[in-house]
Amino acid sequence: MKAVTMNGAGGREVLEYVEGPDPTPGPGEALVEIAHAGVNFMDIGVRQGMAWTEVPDPKILGVEGAGRVLALGEGVEDISIGQRVAWVYAPGSYAERIAIPATSLVPIPDAIDDRVAASVMMQGLTASHFATDFYPVQPGDTAFVHAAAGGLGLLLTQIIKLRGGHVIGRVSSEAKVSAAKEAGADHVIVDSEGRFAQEALRLTGGEGVHVVYDGSGPSTFQGSLDVLRRSGTFCWYGPVLGGPGPIDIMSLPRSIKIGYAVFGDHIATPALLRAHTAQLFDWIADGKLKVQIFGEYPLADAAQAHADMENRKSVGKLLLVP
Repeated sequence: MKAVTMNGAGGREVLEYVEGPDPTPGPGEALVEIAHAGVNFMDIGVRQGMAWTEVPDPKILGVEGAGRVLALGEGVEDISIGQRVAWVYAPGSYAERIAIPATSLVPIPDAIDDRVAASVMMQGLTASHFATDFYPVQPGDTAFVHAAAGGLGLLLTQIIKLRGGHVIGRVSSEAKVSAAKEAGADHVIVDSEGRFAQEALRLTGGEGVHVVYDGSGPSTFQGSLDVLRRSGTFCWYGPVLGGPGPIDIMSLPRSIKIGYAVFGDHIATPALLRAHTAQLFDWIADGKLKVQIFGEYPLADAAQAHADMENRKSVGKLLLVP
């Protein structure tokens, strides 16, 4: 089968499109033919040597996708051959086929196509965690969403609106304003230098926001602190761009709460994975949640997909097509 591997950490040049053996499903696993694989910032972090360092090279990138079951290993009972399935964390998803623990798979309803299913797993479940679990948005709350025109930001904005919240979105260019507004953002701030706090405070009458979702790296950390109201919540995520450094907890202002949100805590069991994914699929089928796909790339062009994501060219989700 064809797959995209890396031989050592580095830039996009370390990605190789290679031929390799087909995987074989072991006990409790299913062999899946991949229709679409999602591209995520996590993949860039792996490529740069920030994660999976314990996994020997060469290794296949990617963790998310959708496809059809080809074969079953011993002991698999709740998944059937020919069934369409999706997954959110299965290393080795930049490939034509993959062997995955059956407990990591979710059935795809007939109303959801493979493209949408592959697009919503990582970013959709992350957005769900942020807005319903880490900080359960309440009607009337105001949230500040960084990278509001990215794949995650667009979904997060919509879920906040579904829960009755207001959204102030931040985007890096005027070209991305319309996408953020179409997702439901009440206000959009164009800023690429971390100078957004004053405008956000003006929009909230000086009160600040109830919650800020920040995966934009150290350059926005202070501004995100500044936009929070008393007892507000700071949701920090996204390790690829780095952390803010050591924090003196006694220096945190206005009794705010700060934490590092990891979507895996939202889907810690197979039952939670399927329940939260089913909610996302229901919202999509009902037209309440819309998934915007920026581009579909041949699997061999994974490096170009990484380039477009790193250069902030994308608005919405990026997919690879084996």
